[in-house]
Amino acid sequence: MFIVNVEGAIYHKGKWLLIKRSEKEEHAAGALSLVGGKVDPSEGTSSNILERTLIREIFEEVGIKVKVRSYVNSSSFISDSGKHVVDIVFLCDYESGDAFAKSPDEVDEVVWMTSEEITNDTMLAGYLRENMKLAEEIEKATHE
Repeated sequence: MFIVNVEGAIYHKGKWLLIKRSEKEEHAAGALSLVGGKVDPSEGTSSNILERTLIREIFEEVGIKVKVRSYVNSSSFISDSGKHVVDIVFLCDYESGDAFAKSPDEVDEVVWMTSEEITNDTMLAGYLRENMKLAEEIEKATHE
């Protein structure tokens, strides 16, 4: 059985929103990542569960409202605790709010980075740099 996780690539004013994960987190504590979270089980049929989960998680963790624009990438990994995870990344449009570490159990810090800073930061996980590259390509293509 897989855990389903969704993440949002949010571009605003020339920068991408990343978070420094809380040191309390079970997986990748203290690492920079996109904002997101696990899809909770729902009873019965549920439409747009990935998108609704992502919008909720982003608001709960960093206090901003977004609209999910498009799919970016999916991957799977095994968490630090040995759980199998399917991760889906979406490009999101910023709508409103000022991002801050709203959920201290999940987020230690909000970090805005340019595409160049992300590309050149060798301390960032390779999968994060790859997801950001794909998100940037979609972002650029939709504004040409």
